[in-house]
Amino acid sequence: ANTAINAQTYTFGASSQLNDHWSNEFRLGYARSSSSENSSLDNFGGATPINLASAMGAGSFQRAEPVLAIDIPGIGAPFMAIQDTKNVGRQWNLVDTASLLRGHHSMKFGFDYRYIKSPLAPPQIEPYAVFEDVPSVLNGTPNLPLVFSALPAIPVFHQFALFAQDQWQINPRLTISYGLRWEVSPPPTEQHGQDAFTLRGNIDDPATLTLAPRGTPLWHTGWYNFAPRLGLAWVARNRTGSQTILRAGGGVFYDSANEVAALGFSGLGFRASAVRFGASLPYTTAQLTVPVTVSAPYTGSVITAFPEHLQLPYSLEWNVSLQQAIGQRQAFTIAYVASAGRRLLALQERDVASVNPNFGFIQYFASGITSNYQSLQLQFQRSVSKGLQALASYTWSHAIDYGSQSTELALQRGNADFDVRQNLEAGLSWDLPGMKRGSLLRPITDGWGLDARLIAHSAYPITLGGKTVINPSTGEEFNSGLNLVPDQPIYLYGSQYPGGKAINPAAFSLPTDNLVGNAPRNFVRGFGTTQLNLAVRREFPIHRDLNLQFRAEAFNLLNHPN
Repeated sequence: ANTAINAQTYTFGASSQLNDHWSNEFRLGYARSSSSENSSLDNFGGATPINLASAMGAGSFQRAEPVLAIDIPGIGAPFMAIQDTKNVGRQWNLVDTASLLRGHHSMKFGFDYRYIKSPLAPPQIEPYAVFEDVPSVLNGTPNLPLVFSALPAIPVFHQFALFAQDQWQINPRLTISYGLRWEVSPPPTEQHGQDAFTLRGNIDDPATLTLAPRGTPLWHTGWYNFAPRLGLAWVARNRTGSQTILRAGGGVFYDSANEVAALGFSGLGFRASAVRFGASLPYTTAQLTVPVTVSAPYTGSVITAFPEHLQLPYSLEWNVSLQQAIGQRQAFTIAYVASAGRRLLALQERDVASVNPNFGFIQYFASGITSNYQSLQLQFQRSVSKGLQALASYTWSHAIDYGSQSTELALQRGNADFDVRQNLEAGLSWDLPGMKRGSLLRPITDGWGLDARLIAHSAYPITLGGKTVINPSTGEEFNSGLNLVPDQPIYLYGSQYPGGKAINPAAFSLPTDNLVGNAPRNFVRGFGTTQLNLAVRREFPIHRDLNLQFRAEAFNLLNHPN
């Protein structure tokens, strides 16, 4: 595969001191990015490469992304896709902050505006061929011949925020910081007026669903996204070398709905699909012609039903820490850090054709989706003393959220994909002492130093999947769930396994009645990581503040398998 990534950022800023009390900071930023990935078949293993798009009948299209899958009973459906993807982004960001110093108060007021343009350029055609038995492979007649076509779109997003904050030093030992941020994130529009579609009606009563006219906002803009924040720092003991500082804070932090809003530009009016039963490879031009239309019934495209009064997701974040000085150059900190996500946006899929013949598959947002993170954090810090500085931190944490491998599968609450229970990081920098002045060896021994870093954390969860399934409404490939086999150990241990441990395949079976299975989400873990990196350096003074540094680094010095 050939992958190309290009990113450019430009920033203009101006800082002004208006008088003894007022100052202003202005920032204007522009960012542009583009990426593409193109793949083709090669001769690896003695294979004969072909143009898969041409072999499936789509060679005349300027951009095609063919997909071939063979369903192997009891194993899944390994697939081969020739990718031709492009991603482009453009963003303007305007921020202005006015600062006021008045007595014991340090206040800031400002606004933050973002203009985001995200052109979507999907392949013109995506022919799928899914084979489920040997005769269909030999005859070149897929059991599930799917064809998807798509149109480009340029969604445009606007985000705006006002903020005010004040840092108030009540006395030399107590400081309070408080503020308020107001967020506005309206639904996106399309640059040329080809706005995304949504539904109106009650998602719990699909018979009431109707298609909203093009130009109807995906949701009504929310105007009450106020995010208060509060923090304090108290010097409980102010004795030199044994200071004790208590810090605490909390606040509300809103997220945008831009990611899910973009899904509206890959559904009805922008993408269409058709099942060509009985078709053989290569597909004919007529079989590959799938017009993108907006006429009832709307069963050829997936429609995302955005809530009419969609509320932005937010998180509640809070922390408390106690820092204790140990002498003048060392400090130990213990902290509790937590967050709770609320009103999170998670998609599910439902086939409503049986109760509403105007629609087939629709995507909707599940309610009551939350997340939770709790952690205990310890830190030891030593500033430069006799050429030595050190920093070590340890975190015990647990992250829980909802998720699934596909919108077609029910959401499950469980360990988050990024849930790492224990994490240890330590760094050490030591400027080695040289020989005394006048020593003949001083030119050789001066300027040397060592830098070491230790990284160790427990294992990430492993997402176990059953057989590969292709969603006929979207072309998405995903893995089904698994069932747990009673009285079978989840892990096998022994020297015959790499790392001394392996997941026991006999502990799981494929579900026969549905795609979900009864195995919990993310309850199996792999291996942790332990790595020691070491650097040896020497600095050669050239002129005043100009030095030349020689540096040799070794990563994973102990060659520990991870």
